[in-house]
Amino acid sequence: MAPILHPKVGCSRPSLRQDDAGTKVTLDTDMSEKPDQSLTRDAIRAMRRSYGDTGLETLPADPFAAFAQWLQEAAANEYIVEANAMVLSTVTADSQINTRTVLLKDISDGGFTFFTNYQSRKAHGIELNPNVSLLFPWYAMERQVSISGFAEKISREESEDYFATRPWSSQIGAWASAQSAPLASREELEQRFEGAKEKWPEGTTVPCPPHWGGYRVTPVSIEFWQGRYSRLHDRLRYERANTNSDWEVHRYYP
Repeated sequence: MAPILHPKVGCSRPSLRQDDAGTKVTLDTDMSEKPDQSLTRDAIRAMRRSYGDTGLETLPADPFAAFAQWLQEAAANEYIVEANAMVLSTVTADSQINTRTVLLKDISDGGFTFFTNYQSRKAHGIELNPNVSLLFPWYAMERQVSISGFAEKISREESEDYFATRPWSSQIGAWASAQSAPLASREELEQRFEGAKEKWPEGTTVPCPPHWGGYRVTPVSIEFWQGRYSRLHDRLRYERANTNSDWEVHRYYP
């Protein structure tokens, strides 16, 4: 199935404003360029586009093969930045949902693997409730893949093997950041980074932090969504009762 490409949208130069503390903050769009076009209800409702005619008739019987095919096509699409970026949602102890973007780093052993700090908010959420969801939003192709499953830590050996392949600066960053902990200032983070750089200069072996590693999400549901004209989108969902069950594929109303 050929990917759908769309023209790049021009972006205005980011503007700067002063926050309450007097610090310069970069905005994604220049709000001073068209001051009369405020984000009213009507303006937001008018933000719509028409989808294409490319349909989703069939997919491989194996959902992982289907996902690999779509990921390859997304990675080849010049308008998609980081095709392996996925939105991870977890649940807190008081049933609040937290979402953030992480990067897919492996598809193996029947699951989707990402890496993080085991002391982060996402890790605490997974320890309390391993049921998570993943979302790959490939807007430029009018596609998305949503996955539901459970997350569990991968082996220490796997985490260390991957950590050794990371760029040196990313390895140092893993030691410098107490992820999700309160931070007094940006300077504090920079100082921790500099301290880690002094301890492990570039060119030396940086050990994998004991609080850092991977999770593998084993899916029980994988849905492929293809945008279609008149909002008559295609939805094909692979489902199974548990990890020992066979996959069944169902089509759903959009």
